[in-house]
Amino acid sequence: MNMRIPKCMSTQHPDNVNLPFFAKSPELQGEDEVQEAYYAFSHLGCDEQMWDCEGKEVDSFVVKKLLTKYDYYFKENKIGKDVFLTLRVPNPQVEKAEAKILLETLESIPRSFDAAKLFYGEDVVPVFEVILPMTTSYESVDRIHKYYRNFVVGKQDQFLKKGDIKICEWIGEFKPHEINVIPLFETMEHMLNADKLTEAYLRDKEADHQRVFLARSDPALNYGNLGAVLINKIALQRLYALGDKLSVKIYPILGCGGAPFRGNLRPQRIDNVVKGYPSIHTLTLQSSFKYDHAPDEVTKAIKILRERKTQRPIVINETMALDIVSRYSEDYNKRIVEFAPLINRVAKYVPKRRKRKMHVGLFGYSRDLGEVKLPRAITFTASLYSMGFPPEIIGLNALNAKDLDFIKTVYVNFENDLRDALEYLNPDTGLVPKDLLEKVKEVIPDYETSEEHKKITSEIVKSIKQNNTEHLQEQILAAASIRQFLG
Repeated sequence: MNMRIPKCMSTQHPDNVNLPFFAKSPELQGEDEVQEAYYAFSHLGCDEQMWDCEGKEVDSFVVKKLLTKYDYYFKENKIGKDVFLTLRVPNPQVEKAEAKILLETLESIPRSFDAAKLFYGEDVVPVFEVILPMTTSYESVDRIHKYYRNFVVGKQDQFLKKGDIKICEWIGEFKPHEINVIPLFETMEHMLNADKLTEAYLRDKEADHQRVFLARSDPALNYGNLGAVLINKIALQRLYALGDKLSVKIYPILGCGGAPFRGNLRPQRIDNVVKGYPSIHTLTLQSSFKYDHAPDEVTKAIKILRERKTQRPIVINETMALDIVSRYSEDYNKRIVEFAPLINRVAKYVPKRRKRKMHVGLFGYSRDLGEVKLPRAITFTASLYSMGFPPEIIGLNALNAKDLDFIKTVYVNFENDLRDALEYLNPDTGLVPKDLLEKVKEVIPDYETSEEHKKITSEIVKSIKQNNTEHLQEQILAAASIRQFLG
């Protein structure tokens, strides 16, 4: 396995306002995404592309297509050595209808190896890592590792019948012999146990490194912006300690988006994100990062991110942090229950940017509040921003002066992120509760708002109240263009 671990992972998250120049329709799909991978490598300078194999029609011939269509680039930049393609696979425990796509994806890895070997004239492993979303146990990660080794590769030494040749003599050898599996942790319970689950997974493996993926958007959706940050800080501290304990290098990946609610990772904010998460090795560069900013800004930012050095995580008092998360997320949840019908109403008009099987996530609350269905994180964020109600402010009422002093020492961008979000606050619509507006003034007394954004969000709220939705999608896009992110 190649030991150079990439730092800038281009992803297919549909949080962009503007379409890339090569898009054939408003919703990217198929050949557009093949070209997107090439563009991310060759023009933007990303060193990794996440290839999504869940929630859409899967193109398992992506390696062959890249090598065939862009041979001049990939002759000089080998997939798997210079640039990396990492597959995100369905989780069979959660996505039952797509469970067998996992097996099809794993079977495609040796075929991609064959295509690369024919192209390069030597053994080059173009795909050797897969990401498992919604990881809840070490067994779910281990099953993928063992299935690939024992059944995808393992069948090569089997005979179809007694006295016949082996499958590898008939079909050819299956390579690579093993793959790395990257767990993606997305809920508080499993993020806080990421170190224990990773340790259990590594127990029977001779690994000198392991990549671990921590979500940023879904935790914000479920526990609020501050809750997501503090949970990630604790998880990173524990993963760093695990690396020391096992003498295994842990390379964390953080799934940041452009909105402050989803990480505030934009070309203009990379210094803040790096300062806030010094131990993160790989950052996700989602669609908004790539397409909603000037190309020279994007390439400059990616160059800086690739050249940065990772450091120790920020030390955090876990007891104090978890106490704040508990109180803050409870207050956040109550507000979201109140606004859920309105959010879902607006969400229907948020434009889609990828051809996907759009499923609605289940947003869980304590039993006396029941269960509330909400759109996925990008659409959720876009819906609230479109009404001049940045979700970053929800939950602030739970914080006291002592909490704020602590938060500012561990969440170093707390005030910066809030100011960025408050630029798009519209207090004139009547939607944002007065007590929350008062708390905002207490926490950040000197914020400024965009009059242009305020004007459009007032029109959006008026359209919703009057049930005049004919131009609602255009208005939502106009507001998003000012922010330079959809949601």
